[in-house]
Amino acid sequence: MSSATSSLRRLYFIRAAFALVWAVVVGVTASRLGPISIVLLVLYPLFDVAAAIIDARASKRSQNVVGLYVNIAVSTFAAVGIAVAVGTSGIPGVLRVWGAWAIVSGVIQLIVGIGRRKMGGQWPMILSGALSVGAGSSFILMASNPGASLVTVAGYAALGGIFFLVSAVRLGAVTTKAPVSSGVA
Repeated sequence: MSSATSSLRRLYFIRAAFALVWAVVVGVTASRLGPISIVLLVLYPLFDVAAAIIDARASKRSQNVVGLYVNIAVSTFAAVGIAVAVGTSGIPGVLRVWGAWAIVSGVIQLIVGIGRRKMGGQWPMILSGALSVGAGSSFILMASNPGASLVTVAGYAALGGIFFLVSAVRLGAVTTKAPVSSGVA
């Protein structure tokens, strides 16, 4: 297993665990914007920033990382936008910002996943990127409903966590199928 693939696999496992735990806690606190849910809502895109930085550093030698740098910028803007939306327009504003972020980051995830196809284990990431675009659109539409809730955001994160977990497992499976050199020239 190459160093970049091993790092990516480890990162995917960490991202899966974070997303799943985050989704449970947000799901429990999603009925209103309280201190815990506010911190969690801003933390999620910041975690995405940190993960993209780690990914870019690990992948820099083996692949194009421009999409990861774009994702870092987009996720940073999302964290700021969510923090502003919390104070100015509540849950509907958060859903709009989250939706826009999901759409843009989904497109980026599609592009990065397609670029990594040869590495293997990327189809769940490609599918996740496409689903993010659709989910983002639905978040924006949900924001205008009178009973707008953050529960759907928790579900979205949980599904994303599952996709990261599947990708991590598939990366491991792909690398174990690779031919092993006998060491004989």
